[in-house]
This record gives sequence, C-alpha cells and structure tokens, in this order.
Amino acid sequence: MATLIFGIHAIEQALKNPSEVVVVWMQKDSSNKRLLKLQKIIEQQPTISLELVASSQLDTMCSEKHQGVVAQLEAADFKTEKQLKEDVGNWQSPLILVLDGLEDPRNLGACLRSAAAAGVDAVVISKNKSAPITATTHKTAAGAVAHLAIYQVSNIARCLETLKAAGVWVYGTECSEQSSSIYSQDLSGSVALIMGNEGTGLRHLVKQKCDYLVHIPMQAGWDSLNVSVATGVVLFEAVRQRISVKV
Repeated sequence: MATLIFGIHAIEQALKNPSEVVVVWMQKDSSNKRLLKLQKIIEQQPTISLELVASSQLDTMCSEKHQGVVAQLEAADFKTEKQLKEDVGNWQSPLILVLDGLEDPRNLGACLRSAAAAGVDAVVISKNKSAPITATTHKTAAGAVAHLAIYQVSNIARCLETLKAAGVWVYGTECSEQSSSIYSQDLSGSVALIMGNEGTGLRHLVKQKCDYLVHIPMQAGWDSLNVSVATGVVLFEAVRQRISVKV
C-alpha cells in the first residue's frame, strides 16, 4: 500500500530518493518561497507527477498541517527476518536499534530520526502490536525512513536469538534494580539496543532474551523519559563510545 506524506521538510527529504515519490499535490498560487523552491525541484524530476490544486483539496487529503504540499510514496520496502539473519553476519560491530511494541506513530518517527542521525546499521520493528509507519511517522522522521534499513519481524524474541547467535550483545532498556547505568556498559562492539512500549516497557519474553538491562541515570524523583528522547540518549551514548574507541 502506498503512503501519503505531508509537509515541506518531509517531502524535501523524500526527494533525496526521487524514485520513491510517485506524485506530489501542491497548493496552487502560493507565495511561500520554500514551497515555490520545492516546486522547481519537483518539476526537474521527470518521473514525478506534480499536480497544482486548491488548498481545500489538500485539506481533504490530510487532516494535519500540510504546509501546502502532500505526496504519495511507493510502499515501504521493509526487509524480512530471513534477510536480517543473512545480513547481520556481514556487519562489523553493528549498532542495531530494536523497537519493541511502540504504539504512537510520532514516537516511532522520532526514534527513526534519531536512528538515522546516529548512523545505525539496522532498525528492527514488529509486524504486530506496533505503530504502523504512517504519514505522521514520515513527517516526524523527517525523511529518515528512506535512509534506514528497516527489518519487520513477526517475533522480536526470536529475532534477538538470531542477533545473539551472530555475536551481537543485546541490551534492553529498563529502570529497575536489575539494570545498570548505560554509562557503565561497553557499547563499542556489536550491540543491539532495545526500547520498549511507551507505557509498559519491554515485554517479559523480550526482557528474558537480553544479555543486560540498562537505564539512563536521572535526578531523584524522575524515573522515565519519553521513549523517543530516551532512544536518542542511548543511541548517542553508544556513538560516543564508538568514536572514543576509534580515536
């Protein structure tokens, strides 16, 4: 199924892979300079259909603030669990993000944006009990979806066994007496970092598959962050450690 995305920045990012953009609907008679610049870029892409329409038509296509532009992308091409098993053996010291049951499309998009910025080798999401990648996800991700290797699997716990068999250390995030500070762990090698559901955290079976449980130290009285914020903190601590090792 094709996906609609909206917003100037989201579509600017999507155009970095123009073959994935099928058609763009743009507000006609707009004086917005960014929108006019975007129109010129689209007009230079022979494979993209551009339709200038009334703002009211865009309103019917998108219930959120579209900034005068909506686009249709080709259906997302997720990789499979079988492909993950084949690919992980070819990576050297991979950094992998596993999202276990996120429900909010905005949180999913923000996590994907952080993953792309951190340069992860792969993102693993669940086919079931997980937010779909919607137009809102694309907008929040700011184009990251097109730049990531995303693997959609039917069983996260089984996927973790595949990663561990390939020599990847699995770290689950949880604030508990059993977890240790993220800053006390060595994240410079082959690592998978797991972020759990916004409300309930990691599922029990997923937690059992983890080699270590880790948390972000916080001031007294605070024991949690929004999952997308926590994802950014954890990923960039891993990036910091990896840079330090190379230096």
